[in-house]
Amino acid sequence: MTIETKLAELGITLPDAPAPAANYVPYVISGNTLYVSGQISPVKGRLGADLAVEAGAEAARACGLALLAQAKAALGSLDRVKRVVRLGGFVNSTPEFTDQPEVINGCSNLMVEVFGDKGRHARAAVSAPALPRGVAVEIDAIFEIA
Repeated sequence: MTIETKLAELGITLPDAPAPAANYVPYVISGNTLYVSGQISPVKGRLGADLAVEAGAEAARACGLALLAQAKAALGSLDRVKRVVRLGGFVNSTPEFTDQPEVINGCSNLMVEVFGDKGRHARAAVSAPALPRGVAVEIDAIFEIA
């Protein structure tokens, strides 16, 4: 089964790959590795202040969809992804908020839904006092590619 077929079965439509917001490229391919720049969520706000964990997880899932869109733009086909290697997740949150892992699970769960065991990855889920444009979540990714 192709990844496109899997996405269709899951009812997932990828967004257009977002353009960079500053002086950087959206992705870099080096050897058999694809590095995708941080993708920000459309959701704005701060976890522990005005957003609940569930809203943060949805924001992280949106970041994951943007990561997949960038990977597809870079590779032409998501079938070239051999493995999701690592996600780096940043959560705009208050000092008291400690559920960053549950927030970033929104993206991690998506990767496993789409790629199965190839979607299991190493990860960081950290707090940030602020993120670009006031967004709730930003996530970058590293993929092994064929």
